Amino acid sequence: MSSPALPKATANEIERMVDLYSKRRVEFANFAKRVESDLLDNAELRPLIHSSKKREKNPEHLRDKLIRKATEAKKRGKRFTITETNLFKKVGDLAGVRLLHIHTDQLALIHPTILKIFQFYEYRLREKPLVYIWDLERRAFLSELGLNVKIRPKMYTSVHYVIEWANFGCEIQLRTLAEELWGEVSHTINYPNETDSIACTQQLAVLARVASGCTRLVDSIFASMGEHKAREDAKNQHYPGQLNWPSDNIRHFDNGRAAGITKANADRCPRRFTATLLSLCLSPKPRRGQKRTDRSFESRFQ
Repeated sequence: MSSPALPKATANEIERMVDLYSKRRVEFANFAKRVESDLLDNAELRPLIHSSKKREKNPEHLRDKLIRKATEAKKRGKRFTITETNLFKKVGDLAGVRLLHIHTDQLALIHPTILKIFQFYEYRLREKPLVYIWDLERRAFLSELGLNVKIRPKMYTSVHYVIEWANFGCEIQLRTLAEELWGEVSHTINYPNETDSIACTQQLAVLARVASGCTRLVDSIFASMGEHKAREDAKNQHYPGQLNWPSDNIRHFDNGRAAGITKANADRCPRRFTATLLSLCLSPKPRRGQKRTDRSFESRFQ
């Protein structure tokens, strides 16, 4: 329903805009489907995305949004500038796609990949990509990616891209799984109209902090895993741990003499096995009739 505080002309204009969009709603649904497909079909982006959603805006939600913007303009003493002529230009989220990923560091790969996809399909950015945050510790990292950082005291966190193609606009949102939890709960409670429950508002603030803590914990887990893998890779470069065994019993050359060792023994002590094998291979070959004084391969290894 229209707000009684709005002039009749403005209320009528809003109804005409909602009717205009309703007639073309299926076109925006198809555009959202196309954008989601273009993003997820990319071989570089697909492994970084956990899941996705798409939607076209509900006409009732569009009406609520236009009434809210008209009311805010009136309170500030400004003219309401959205009309039937510029509706599809001024409202960029009539089609929407949401991409969910797991941890924050993935943004360093996801963001440039998304920009390349936009360029390939000739999607034009209506504005510089921006990110809404309330946790200021992430600000430097996000700014370095080239994102326009905006502080949202209402605990909202999400990266936003608004693209355009053939007069169709689509908003792409990017957030972590933990941020999505808070977003879904907040959207259910506060959209299209914010709750006046003090308890719910405070509980949502607590949930935002829990979600932020969850995201940080996940970030820490993946950072620890990366450090562990780097140490293991460095260690394996110095000590090639496992060999490719063609059978349970292998044969190797001990300066021209064949000796056997079981895979089970070598598996128990791979570094010692490797060092012994190298020392034998590099040691000088005895002359004819000269008796070797060093221990055999098997006696060294056991």
